[in-house]
Amino acid sequence: MEDTSKSVGLGVFEKLLTVWVIACMALGVLIGKFLPAVPQFLGTLEYAHVSIPVAVLIWLMIYPMMLKIDFSGIAKAAKKPKGLVITLVTNWLIKPFTMYGISYLFLKVIFHGIIPDTLSTEYLAGAVFLGAAPCTAMVFVWSHLTKGEPAFTLVQVAINDLVILALYAPIVAFLLGLSNVPVPWDTLILSVVLFVVVPLSAGYLTRILIVKRKGEEYFREKFVTKFNSVTVIGLLLTLIIIFSFQGEIILGNYLHIILIAVPFIIQTGFIFALAYFWAKLWKLPHNIASPAAMIGASNFFELAVAVAISLFGLNSGATLATVVGVLVEVPVMLTLVAISNRSRKWFDKGLPAETE
Repeated sequence: MEDTSKSVGLGVFEKLLTVWVIACMALGVLIGKFLPAVPQFLGTLEYAHVSIPVAVLIWLMIYPMMLKIDFSGIAKAAKKPKGLVITLVTNWLIKPFTMYGISYLFLKVIFHGIIPDTLSTEYLAGAVFLGAAPCTAMVFVWSHLTKGEPAFTLVQVAINDLVILALYAPIVAFLLGLSNVPVPWDTLILSVVLFVVVPLSAGYLTRILIVKRKGEEYFREKFVTKFNSVTVIGLLLTLIIIFSFQGEIILGNYLHIILIAVPFIIQTGFIFALAYFWAKLWKLPHNIASPAAMIGASNFFELAVAVAISLFGLNSGATLATVVGVLVEVPVMLTLVAISNRSRKWFDKGLPAETE
């Protein structure tokens, strides 16, 4: 009976998650505006353009999900190629180019005359930095909220990390017509280590130790449930910190932020719908289809922001565009989470218990 009440309480909390997210974003902006010493101090706790406090909070978000992974099922997940094909094709053959096309249409054509040409070019560059970097950390949160298969999510993230190492710089260079794009490899490698390797290792070791001492049932029914609210709390605290860094930028550029957000929102919804309905056509179960669609819809914003700063500078239009990517991503992704959850029954209708 106790477990049921906890589950219900968590459900109510998650149903109001959008409200808490907006409140935390607003709180972060206010802190950045009226208590600038706070983000200034947090900004000193940084290495390779990666905020250590944010990295710790993202680690707290991911660790509970790593606990739920049955590591013996990773090999099984890797043998289900359809979900991985959707992830790879959507993320690398479609997403970067649709991000460029949709952003060009709005920033260079529709909003021509509202946004100066030089500035719109920088905004377009920021869009490209985001579009070429599929999510590696937050996708664990979206997968968790839609009851995605943890082992599959881990496999698709691992594969995307490897592809990013090889294709990120060439794709950005091709789309922007740049040569010798200086990708901050220390940022990329550090992010992969902090957001994937460390929590994965911690989850694996924790599972082994707890199961060995108290058994599989205790681990699954008692230990893991203690972390039910940690992921959401970590998300909210992360938003406060991120938006405290960007308070002045957001308040000083609200019109351009709205204009930049339009193509980003359209792109996010389009990529999700494309992958999600492709998975439906291939008759994949919901717990595979949802994370396969979520990883392309969301972005590796830490990498995008770092590249924008390296190429264009902290106060550039490119950096502002990547910040807008962070601004719109969480509310939009929560909307897609709700759509995914509401369509679960339709999605799995008629499917066998085991399917690719």
